[in-house]
Amino acid sequence: MIYADNAATTKLCKQAFDAMKPYLLEQYGNASQPYSFSRTVKKALQLARKTIADCIGASPEEIYFTSGGTESDNWALKSAIFLKKEKNEVITSEIEHHAILNSCRTIQRLGIPVHYLSVSRKGIVSQEDLDKATSDKTAIVSIMYGNNEIGTIEPIAELAKIVHAHGALFHTDAVQAVGHIPINVHKENIDLLSSSAHKFNGPKGIGFLYIRNGVHIHPYEDGGSQENGLRAGTENIASIVGMSEALRFNTARMKDVANKLQSLEDVLLNKLRESNIDFIRNGSEYHLPGNVCLSFRGADGEMLLHRLDLMGICISTGSACDSVHTQVSHVIKAIGVPADYAQGTIRITFGAENTISEAVEIANALRKILI
Repeated sequence: MIYADNAATTKLCKQAFDAMKPYLLEQYGNASQPYSFSRTVKKALQLARKTIADCIGASPEEIYFTSGGTESDNWALKSAIFLKKEKNEVITSEIEHHAILNSCRTIQRLGIPVHYLSVSRKGIVSQEDLDKATSDKTAIVSIMYGNNEIGTIEPIAELAKIVHAHGALFHTDAVQAVGHIPINVHKENIDLLSSSAHKFNGPKGIGFLYIRNGVHIHPYEDGGSQENGLRAGTENIASIVGMSEALRFNTARMKDVANKLQSLEDVLLNKLRESNIDFIRNGSEYHLPGNVCLSFRGADGEMLLHRLDLMGICISTGSACDSVHTQVSHVIKAIGVPADYAQGTIRITFGAENTISEAVEIANALRKILI
């Protein structure tokens, strides 16, 4: 099997797995308990928080553990709208993940206005449009760091600066970006950032929300005093430790992996061009490493997915986290891919374990199907 759908999920790295095992089998104490058996667990929790903070330029007390990106997105948006009565508008983009878009639809059902920014053909949010849309009534602006379908990386620091000039909070869904490109939340003036471990070779069902010091949001759920009283519930220590180790490992090798993924992209695209296949590469030149979104003229993306699957190749099509609907995704529509190409859109996302020979095999498989 060739697995080339790393934007959907990644393989758990051995470093994370080895780090998790003691907290599943031996050090299983509750970190909230005062006796000595729980001290090792409590220290592991503190170290994981610091490790994650160091990887994104944050302080340890700004990291709050969650079940993943979806929870973090929901928490950030749905808390911000109730902080100040005079600030009750939300701004986001048309190409966000459904964790943001569906949260915004829920917010709209409460009678709170949500403004959706259009994007360029390459999927970039206009700074001028954001400035015009933001006002003193804006509570929060949420723009994703890197798009899951087309890979475009947004000018986050510049967007955050505009938002802060209007006195609003800036949140970014960085689920696809954390562990893959350099991020410094303090330097980029980010107030809230969502992340999910399984996107950077960590375990599923665990993530974090970065909340900048000085930003006060409502608790996600009530109960015990865990996570500084903002998210009750006994911590999943093994997964938290696995997430921190996976992020540390990926951050340390980030540059080398990015160079490798660029080579894989180049091989795939060159092979397709040599075959004279008619396709469009979607997204910006400044994109998430290894994310290749292609639209083939006159083809059907779902057909391509299933034919490649029969050849032992895993890719995705349409909206990557929506397996129920097969129509053209909201992202492809938003960037204006021509109708005769849009239906034939697939996403290939390489990871650190993919090889040049696999990139060649994917290109050859597409050639067999399309020619």
